[in-house]
Amino acid sequence: MSRSHAHHQERTSGLSIFGKDLVRRSGAHCELCDAHRVALHIYEVPPAPKLPDLNDCLMLCDLCLDQIERPKRRDNNHWRCLNHAIWSDVPVVKMLAIAMLQKVAEEESWALALFEQVYLTDDELRWQAQITLP
Repeated sequence: MSRSHAHHQERTSGLSIFGKDLVRRSGAHCELCDAHRVALHIYEVPPAPKLPDLNDCLMLCDLCLDQIERPKRRDNNHWRCLNHAIWSDVPVVKMLAIAMLQKVAEEESWALALFEQVYLTDDELRWQAQITLP
């Protein structure tokens, strides 16, 4: 087994301890698009800290996860759901939603109009500047 594969396995195992807390917080819904009765995955907002942290993770459905990780497959219309997620009380959900909205706003006028409504504190602005999405 390669070192990187072993590291990935160790990281995945470390994240899995958050599973119950994340399901409880999310209500078993995708935290971005609110899809329910679908498979959910733990997603760690990049850049990942050295040690896994619940406050950097959220639950995503297959569709959101695939479109975040593979931008060429992005269906910008799907991301209209961010209209709700950008106002989330959960900081990591809000930050990822705004990062995705910023990506979509490069191509869609509706997303740009929504992005212009976003208000971030100074701490949130610093966090937002650190998020790296493909």
